[in-house]
Amino acid sequence: MDLKQITKDTAKTLSSYLTYQAVKNVIAQLSETNPPLAYWLSNFSSQANIQDGEAYIAELLREKQELALRIMTVRQFLAEEVADFLPEMVRAQIQQTNMQHRRQHLERITQLSPVEPSTHPENQADSEADLDDLDR
Repeated sequence: MDLKQITKDTAKTLSSYLTYQAVKNVIAQLSETNPPLAYWLSNFSSQANIQDGEAYIAELLREKQELALRIMTVRQFLAEEVADFLPEMVRAQIQQTNMQHRRQHLERITQLSPVEPSTHPENQADSEADLDDLDR
């Protein structure tokens, strides 16, 4: 297990996700202040590779520098706001959901199937004798 590579991949994924959230935020702001620009950014984002945040920003810088700079600013703000809380929240969420999955799995594998009456006559006779003893 290469923890260093996992950390790098996680950071890249988180950065791309924050880019996506910044784009959503900027589009929402522009929808109120400049609807044609919001429409343009929405179309651009649907055609560009927004899943790779860095490639998206680089492409947007070539098309509309002011929007790219605005998105980078919003992305940085989001990163600063969530960075302090994120590690503990991720740990707690994973611990909680792992516990739920384990509990559900344990419940599923320990469920008893209904016991069917025995068809062996010797067991049936023993059962009837036991019932007779209870009546006395």
